[in-house]
Amino acid sequence: MTDKEDLKKEKKGKGKSKVVCGYPISIFFIVVNEFCERFSYYGMRAVLVLYFKYFLQWDDDLATSIYHTFVALCYLTPILGAIVADSWLGKFKTIIYLSVVYAIGQVALAVSAIHDITDSDRDGTPNNMTFHVVLSMVGLFLIALGTGGIKPCVSAFGGDQFADHQERQRRTFFSVFYLCINGGSLLSTIITPILRGQTCGIHTQQKCYALAFGVPAALMVVSLVVFIMGSGMYYKAKPEGNIMMSVCKCIGFAIKNRYRHRSKAHPKREHWMDWAEEKYDKLLIAQIKMVLKVLFLYIPLPMFWTLFDQKGSRWTLQATTMDGNFGQLVIQPDQMQTFNPILILTLVPVMESVIYPLIKKCGFNFTPLKRMTVGMFLAALAFVCAGVVQLQIDKTLPVFPSTSQSQLKLLNMGNKELAVQLPDNVLENLPPAQANEEYFTFTEEEVSISIVTPPLTKTIALTKGLRQTLLIPSDINQEWVLIDDLTSKPEEGNNAIRFVNGLAKDLNVSTSAEDFGIIEPFMSSNYSLLRNGQHTFSLMSGSQSCEYTRKFGFGSSYTFFIPSTFTFGPNCQESITEVEEIQPNTVHMALQVPQYFLITAGEVMFSVTGLEFSYSQAPSNMKAVLQAGWLLTVAVGNFIVLIVAEIAKLPKKWAEFFLFASLLVAVCVIFSIMAYFYTYIDPTEIEAQFTEKKEEKDEEEEKDEMKKIEVQMMKRDSIKSNDSDDGFKQSKM
Repeated sequence: MTDKEDLKKEKKGKGKSKVVCGYPISIFFIVVNEFCERFSYYGMRAVLVLYFKYFLQWDDDLATSIYHTFVALCYLTPILGAIVADSWLGKFKTIIYLSVVYAIGQVALAVSAIHDITDSDRDGTPNNMTFHVVLSMVGLFLIALGTGGIKPCVSAFGGDQFADHQERQRRTFFSVFYLCINGGSLLSTIITPILRGQTCGIHTQQKCYALAFGVPAALMVVSLVVFIMGSGMYYKAKPEGNIMMSVCKCIGFAIKNRYRHRSKAHPKREHWMDWAEEKYDKLLIAQIKMVLKVLFLYIPLPMFWTLFDQKGSRWTLQATTMDGNFGQLVIQPDQMQTFNPILILTLVPVMESVIYPLIKKCGFNFTPLKRMTVGMFLAALAFVCAGVVQLQIDKTLPVFPSTSQSQLKLLNMGNKELAVQLPDNVLENLPPAQANEEYFTFTEEEVSISIVTPPLTKTIALTKGLRQTLLIPSDINQEWVLIDDLTSKPEEGNNAIRFVNGLAKDLNVSTSAEDFGIIEPFMSSNYSLLRNGQHTFSLMSGSQSCEYTRKFGFGSSYTFFIPSTFTFGPNCQESITEVEEIQPNTVHMALQVPQYFLITAGEVMFSVTGLEFSYSQAPSNMKAVLQAGWLLTVAVGNFIVLIVAEIAKLPKKWAEFFLFASLLVAVCVIFSIMAYFYTYIDPTEIEAQFTEKKEEKDEEEEKDEMKKIEVQMMKRDSIKSNDSDDGFKQSKM
């Protein structure tokens, strides 16, 4: 019995030893493994860009760039994983080894998010940020290597567990498998942002990125353990070589051979791949031609992924400047990504069972390439919506001073109205215990501020690039205090709160979350960050105390002034002056829902249809090549984000959204032209033609061989007869 027959017999009999409900037990371990791994990946990725911005203190552009570099790597490494699995280690060992690498990367990332490791002065901020950056980058590289490396192996390994007669069970397995992918993605994008929103720490309580990364790391370890538990039940196919290597070698030989015969002395061939006929089989060359035809259509596709993957970066950052209060439910900025898997699970069956059949009934030939074109257009519309939302957000954002400007607000701490004259004869009337509403902007380093009655002029030294508040005491002859205000929105949707003590005695202010400390007379506290929601402040001075309750939104900044006329008691909050420096986010996160709907509808029409079209247009043994090409378009799309962002350097985010939308519309037009001239093929028929020709050729060669054998036999017979005649003659003589 040959090795090939042994392999067929082994393949036919696999999966029969342990079966439950018609399914091999081994696939249950694979399904649980995939759910845990997808939860780990998408959970980590959901909070990644906020980790870059708020923990590592990177700006929006750098955070976006590193995020998309990581995503690109995750879609480049599957090619490496497929080659290693098919040519060297096999799927089982590749999954095991790279899962270990993956888990180590997740643990490294979780450890990098523990601020207490390098927080030597215990102020809540790491003192050695280089340690955290390096460890997180090493962790992300290992994660990219692990998740990408096992991506092409797990689903194929699951398919290997079924025997040839279990086609129905295999189809059901793949449906459940992809349901686990979306289920893991959905749950993780809900849970990990909640974990990130918690506070944790040994010395100081900060946002718990370590927990948000630690839970996905634990799930990855569980995924690995579960997969290993089923080891004895798996069918483990031996590596049989990777078709991508054969394709690359054939293409390489065709290019080299064409270059060697580039002179006009050699006649041209119908297709440049025909120059590989000297070494490779014509069927393989024909199959590669079919694949190249599809890969040519892939050229414009990366632009779709350029827009699509920004929902995890630019759109999440956009959500941090919005109001996430949905009544009883408060949505975190990174939880808005949850709409994508929810809409996918909803739109896929709706598209397949309602939309596409309805379009067909209307008599419109909605071909796969037309669907993909519409999907790209919907993604462009999604970015137009994002740009419109950003315009609304920008209207609510404060105008901070440039590096050549300074801004000033005046606070009257006395109980009498003050008439204040500023440069350029600007007159401002300050009511008692009140501040002016808008900041004054100056380009001078020193400004003269005069009190009209009683007359008094003081020169105030301002700091360029800063917002400041001037505290004017009730006795204007005393020292005027200048305090610094915020020059950016508070991070992560928090509210920056401080108190100014106008009493002639010390004041202590605290809440359950923060302690503002003891505030000296006519001085202010530092800013403290408070989460959205209702907070109760306890004000104490000596034996006197009272409570002040206030509800906050997202991203605001307030100064609360305790005037000299303040009296402790049940109604003490009525005499507290509230000065709004930065207004809370007023644009609601619900306005992002249309852009998420459009981008997800585009994904369903583009991605699902694109894979279906690619598989229908390629030979059966070339599916892996097309899968690699498809994943490569995702990687290139993420690199385009970096290139466009660096070249354009647009100061306004809405302009960047419109730029990306315009680029995709242009690419959409190009793709529609390419699709118009594309001719659909049936790879099975083309392969059958080559197979028939090969069989006919084999028959002819067999006939020629038989003729040669007959001729040789006739020659032998004639030689034998001649030899016998010669012998007879010799004996006679």
